[in-house]
Amino acid sequence: MDSPHSSTPRPAAADPGATSLLSRNLGVGPIVFMVVAAAAPLAVVAANLPVLIAQSANAGAPYYFLACTALLLLFSIGFTLMSRYVPNAGAFYSYIQAGLGRVTGTGAAAVAIASYLLLLIGVTAYFGVAAGNLLPGGIPWWVFSLGLLALVAVLGYRDIELSSKVLLVALALETLVVIALDIGVLIHSGRTSAAATVPLSTLGEGVPALGVMFAFYSFIGFEATAVFRNEARDPDRTIPRATYIAVVAIGLFSAVSAWFVVTGVGTGQIVSRSADDPENVVLDLISTVVGPIVADVAKVLLVSSFLACALSFHNIVTRYVFALGRTKMLPARLGEVSTRHHAPSRSSLLVSVVSVVVLLAAIGTGLDPVTVVFTLAGAASSLGVVILMTLVGLATVVYFRKVETGRSRWSTTVAPMISTLGLAVILVLVIANFNLMTGTQAQAYGVMGFVLAAFLAGAGGALITRRRRPGVYARLDDSTSRPGPVTENTPQLSN
Repeated sequence: MDSPHSSTPRPAAADPGATSLLSRNLGVGPIVFMVVAAAAPLAVVAANLPVLIAQSANAGAPYYFLACTALLLLFSIGFTLMSRYVPNAGAFYSYIQAGLGRVTGTGAAAVAIASYLLLLIGVTAYFGVAAGNLLPGGIPWWVFSLGLLALVAVLGYRDIELSSKVLLVALALETLVVIALDIGVLIHSGRTSAAATVPLSTLGEGVPALGVMFAFYSFIGFEATAVFRNEARDPDRTIPRATYIAVVAIGLFSAVSAWFVVTGVGTGQIVSRSADDPENVVLDLISTVVGPIVADVAKVLLVSSFLACALSFHNIVTRYVFALGRTKMLPARLGEVSTRHHAPSRSSLLVSVVSVVVLLAAIGTGLDPVTVVFTLAGAASSLGVVILMTLVGLATVVYFRKVETGRSRWSTTVAPMISTLGLAVILVLVIANFNLMTGTQAQAYGVMGFVLAAFLAGAGGALITRRRRPGVYARLDDSTSRPGPVTENTPQLSN
């Protein structure tokens, strides 16, 4: 094996100990579908966009999405290159560990698991309320939420291809509704160019920094392309292609749709309408330019989009847990692969159980599913993911300063440094305006404390492992910076 400090490391085509047992049929398309479905295009346009416009107090939303797309494309240059040299499917945490060390990396792993698990819980709670509002009878929100977790548990336990097919259907339906909105605005307004009605001068109004911050949230989860590395047909080609396609697809789709929403409502009215009625401004526009029936369909699909989000986040958390099980930082049985489903079913089952327990705790304590569970879970996970991405950018620069890849300095240093600076700016914006997401300053401090506690728990676990199980601690690098099989960590088959 090559040392992580070797001058000429070779790319890792796969992690044989895992990929020989996992289903490896995912191509570029299914991975992109899962990532874009997690972004929930309809939710971005109908729910996130009005909040973005109201908080930024200007109509420049399309440009914020384009700016984030450019930043994440720069980030993806180093991110995808790391995926060739760091074979672990732990994505963010694996890359942080390879560049910044095992203690920092394990702390990052805890933040990643906590962040995406909270996203799963928050989305599930919101789903329960939204589904309850659609159906008569006064059924409690938690009935629908627990039903969603049950469905996600069944799908997540099985082969990843089943999840990808479900997500493809949800994504296709959502996308058709948004495209119908775009075409309806174009026909209704009689314009040939929507872009001409959103002048760049709008960026000088309001608080542009908040626009960038909220636009960035629409991309959370895109690194899942690397999380599914062990289940990709040809990871060295599939992961980079899927990453770039996912970033461009999310960014351009959001930007174009934002143009049509802004022009459909009117640049002079969109800010006030979004501030006064953020929940219905886009749905009302759909009803006007396409028809009330399509608007009703959009309401249903907005609920189903939360199913897609929940399933995607469940699969992401499962892969992080699976990766830690393979390194034995978590019980080794979590790193086993089911012979029946060719999937990390044990890890999926654990994620399902924890999700149900956390949700039951929220139900038992009487927490409001939207204003408390969804809001605070979303705030914590958003902060965690931005921190992880900033650390990944820094780790990429550090890692490629230690090794010689033969790649251009643009790929190994310049692009990662620029993206790291951009992500650091967004992180500062998030922290400075965190109370806007949590509702109060006290809750903001509480959520930030939770994210810090997750990191310290992971880092502390690594330090304890270093003292009590030095062999396991030493082998952590084998799963990240040393391509090839890790004999003692190779997962066993389970039924």
